[in-house]
Amino acid sequence: MITIRPSEARGHANHGWLDSHHTFSFAGYYDPDFMGFRALRVINEDRVAPHEGFGTHPHRDMEIITYPLSGAIGHRDSTGGEGLLRAGEVQRMTAGTGVLHSEMNGADEQLHFLQIWIIPDRKGLTPGYEQKAFPESERQGCWRVVASPDARDGSLTVHQDVVLHATLLGTGEQATYTLAPGRHAWLQLARGKATLNGVELKAGDGVAVADESQLVLSATEPVEALLFDLA
Repeated sequence: MITIRPSEARGHANHGWLDSHHTFSFAGYYDPDFMGFRALRVINEDRVAPHEGFGTHPHRDMEIITYPLSGAIGHRDSTGGEGLLRAGEVQRMTAGTGVLHSEMNGADEQLHFLQIWIIPDRKGLTPGYEQKAFPESERQGCWRVVASPDARDGSLTVHQDVVLHATLLGTGEQATYTLAPGRHAWLQLARGKATLNGVELKAGDGVAVADESQLVLSATEPVEALLFDLA
């Protein structure tokens, strides 16, 4: 079964410096039908104005994955993690027992990124930070693992039974994924237009998947997409 969460149905908040779309309930946006999907709690698509950002703020007991689409994010946290995160790189922060962090756009161009929250498999983890590059060549035309519970294929480690994949597809290209029995999937189309098992999708759409053994994503224009394989 494939259920679309249309881009235009997402929550939306425009704060001037921040334009944010919420796939699931977040902050002042509440929809009891969209509180998350399995262990996936938040997918926010954020656009941050030049020289603006999120000042120091706390998190606890959450796996936070940041996936830039364009621009660069300056990250600093209370574990000592600090750096610049660019498109083509992915970051995982384990909030665990508590962490303070900031995310800033220090550039002269708009920052566009996805922020993802995953509920961890247990509370009270030691806070931590990890960042890795996944070049376009590794994501082009295939599903590249970027986060997993066992750091498979050089991916980031996430403390939950979730495997996150990313792909880039040119017009006419396909990426096929086999979903094991009893597993669920969420697909987030970050850019472009495509079909998933024949169902038309546009940028910003999300798709909940259950009881499907094979997923075929076909790009009708250049695409960037994320696929979550969840228990």
